[in-house]
Order: sequence, then C-alpha cells, then structure tokens
Amino acid sequence: MSNAPVVLVTGGSRGIGAAVCRLAARQGWRVAVNYASSRQAAEAVVATITEAGGEAMAIQGDVGTAADIAAMFAAVDRHFGRLDGLVNNAGIVDYPQRVDEMSMERIERMLRVNVTGSILCAGEAVRRMSSRHNGRGGAIVNVSSMAAILGSATQYVDYAASKAAIDTFTIGLAREVAAEGIRVNAVRPGIIETDLHASGGLPDRAREMAPSVPMQRPGTAEEVADAILYLLSPSASYVTGAILNVSGGR
Repeated sequence: MSNAPVVLVTGGSRGIGAAVCRLAARQGWRVAVNYASSRQAAEAVVATITEAGGEAMAIQGDVGTAADIAAMFAAVDRHFGRLDGLVNNAGIVDYPQRVDEMSMERIERMLRVNVTGSILCAGEAVRRMSSRHNGRGGAIVNVSSMAAILGSATQYVDYAASKAAIDTFTIGLAREVAAEGIRVNAVRPGIIETDLHASGGLPDRAREMAPSVPMQRPGTAEEVADAILYLLSPSASYVTGAILNVSGGR
C-alpha cells in the first residue's frame, strides 16, 4: 500500500465527506480523514477503512483557522509523505434567515469556513502537487452546492454566495495550474440526505424538498461520492475546470 495515492478529505467524518473517504479507500487511495470536532465519528470512518484492509488516519483541524490548516497538511506529510488528491468538502450552513436579519459575525464565519478555508487548503495542496514545486501532479475536487445557482432565498443566501465563490474559484484555479499537472473540478450537490441540514435546524429538509426535485427524491452521500471519485480518478484525466451537478435534475 505504501505507493498508493493519498487523498485528504476535509470534513471527512460525516455525510458526503465520510462517503468519499470510504469509497476512496475501496478504490485504492490512502485516506486522511479531517474533522473539526467529531473525533469519534472520524475514528469510526478510519476503523471502517482499516478493517477492510485500507489505510487511513484521522486529522483534527478547523478549516476556518489558518494554523489548523497548516498543521493538517504537515500531519499528512509526516504520516504519508505524499499528497495526490484534496477534497474540499468541509463547510457549514446556518439557521434560515433573511439577509436583512444576518449579523456580520454570521457572514464572516460562513465565508471564513466555506471560502477562505477551501482556498487556503487548495494552496497547501498546490504547493505539494504542482510540477512548479517539484510535485508529481494531482487532483482537487471542491464541493459546491446547487444553492450557488438557486440562491437559497429566505434560507441562507450567505451560504449560496459562499458556494458561488467556490464555483468561480474552481474555474480560476483550474486554469492557473492546468499546465502544472493538477486538475481542479467541483461537484454541486442538490438536496442530499445528510445531517448538514440538521445543523441548520432543518433535519427533515431533504425529505420535505423531494417534490421539488425532478427525480422526486433526495440524493445520497454515496451518489455524490461517486461523482467526486470520478473527478479524482485517471478516468477524468482531461477534465479540469468542470462543475458537475449531482442534483437529480434540480
């Protein structure tokens, strides 16, 4: 396994992130499972992978903090000695509010975690992967949201705006490093059955929104993970700057 590629998944302890970690391991990746606070959940993902014969480690770190991001990548360097993939999955929502009710603190936290954190993580990855830095190449997949297109009026326009920033960042970074052996793509999940909505006070949102989806059902974390692993894989060798909707047609 020591020559197997290594992927770091931010927010890898739950939901889409955990599904990505499990699938990546099944497809032969060694996996760094990042988590902010849910150590037990991250260690459960690691245990699932190692019990199946894979290799994984849990790494604590809040992507809203620059020092934590630096420490996270340093831990990957020490443990694995290489980095071939990054999935910028960590992100937050907040309680539904209109824009005229939002505080500066709420908006700044949303952008710090969802946008600044993803950009800083990508920068760390580029410094390790880029041929410009004597790297061997690699792939970055950013997790956006259909909210970036739909706007999430009366729910969380700030979240939607943060994901629109991720879309633009994906395209810009993809072009910046395309000649340096790094591909950069994104997925836009639609209504997905995870506990992200519960953290925003809407635990039943996925089921309640199902009638608004052309496929008439929410998606699963595993369906999003399939798309992410495709974009990480050699099968997507000529794909960069793409944003793939995983939204049931929404």
